[in-house]
Amino acid sequence: MTMNGSVSPVGFLGLGVMGQPMALNLARTGTPLVVWNRTAARCAPLRDLGADVAETPAEVFARARTVIVMLVDEAAIDAVLRRGTAEFPAFVAGRTLVVTSSITPEYSRALAAEVGAHGGTYVEAPVSGSRIPAEQGALVGMLAGDEAVVEALRPILQPVCRAVVYCGPVGHALLMKFAVNLFLNVMVAGLAEAAHFAGQQGLDLRQFQAVLDAGPMASGVSRLKVAKLVERDFSVQAAVSDALNSARMISETARASGTAAPLIDLTRALLAETVALGAPREDMIAVVRALEARTTAGGEGAPLQQLAEDRSG
Repeated sequence: MTMNGSVSPVGFLGLGVMGQPMALNLARTGTPLVVWNRTAARCAPLRDLGADVAETPAEVFARARTVIVMLVDEAAIDAVLRRGTAEFPAFVAGRTLVVTSSITPEYSRALAAEVGAHGGTYVEAPVSGSRIPAEQGALVGMLAGDEAVVEALRPILQPVCRAVVYCGPVGHALLMKFAVNLFLNVMVAGLAEAAHFAGQQGLDLRQFQAVLDAGPMASGVSRLKVAKLVERDFSVQAAVSDALNSARMISETARASGTAAPLIDLTRALLAETVALGAPREDMIAVVRALEARTTAGGEGAPLQQLAEDRSG
């Protein structure tokens, strides 16, 4: 698809584990795109599908009226948007900024106020789902901001999200994601602990998988993660370091609001131990490594990997 002056493309900043498949789904369904990523090689698949690749973020803002941001954290957003410089007002004036990154509600509200002060429109748009749902266009979008603007964005987000839920004022979409991710993080840690427990008792992990997959607790997440445990496949769908960052933000938000949330604190500790063991960019199910290390340190048995190898041999 060749873009021309008669069609304003959608801008897309950030083509990482989540951003690239999201942008690819937009390109495949005919959305005109102008994309930028710090590592230029990540742009190649988008170029192959007809998207224009910008040399700088400034070029994206110069050409697009709606810009989707999927950058790794708040520091990256500030740097790419040039907050605090004369470039920032020119970037956002007359644009709709759709921020899908995992950030704090406080940061999001402050950014929204600055965008509005310079004549732009801000939409908070975190998504629920990891790399595979992103590839399948099956994310769940949680949107906050002006409801009329959110409604106008639904057709743009349709190739990316199987559902879009309006959550209210800026801040509420991120708080909704925190609530959902609290469940996700604790569930994955619980699954890892259950599999580790099964392995330590000498049970066949494939039989554990069969029972869990057939039962009432099975879900898309459990089926994917238990398969990764059985195969010892820690290739990333959602990274440990990202899960730890999510757990940190949830824990701090709970503490600031006086909300009891002991399970996310325990999960946060296990994730931090997993990062310290050298697995920050493995899949979050690698939290089992922390359980294995605790077990080994306590002299209570061999790690899950050794047990699996012993059974397969």
